[in-house]
Amino acid sequence: MARKKRRIRRSVESGDVQMTAMIDVVFQLLVYFIVTIQPVDVIAHLDVFRPSPEAKQEQLQTPPKMIRIQIFQDGFTINDRAVGLREMETLLARLAAIDTKQTIMIMATAHSKHEALVQVLDLCAKNGLQNLSVISTN
Repeated sequence: MARKKRRIRRSVESGDVQMTAMIDVVFQLLVYFIVTIQPVDVIAHLDVFRPSPEAKQEQLQTPPKMIRIQIFQDGFTINDRAVGLREMETLLARLAAIDTKQTIMIMATAHSKHEALVQVLDLCAKNGLQNLSVISTN
């Protein structure tokens, strides 16, 4: 009698990967990194300079008053005082000698000449005044 060889068939599943072992390794690595990390104390390295309680507090400076220049059809006013172009030039020169960052509000009426506004702006630029506001009024 001839013996027949029996073939043992092995079932081969395509692409089957055991995930349990991989998940175990990931959790072990996670635990390792959590245990070995040394956090940096950020609060200890902040450079904060606080004033001492004994230090004198600086007195609050009062903000400078705003200079109002109004341009009318027939002339100019500075803080409700009628002035001519020459007098305005000297006043703006004195103001610039004190503080060039003084706030100046230039108000031009609807009936004033554009040339007068340009003259006032030229005087301010000539004296180095920087904070200018121009508005139109009725």
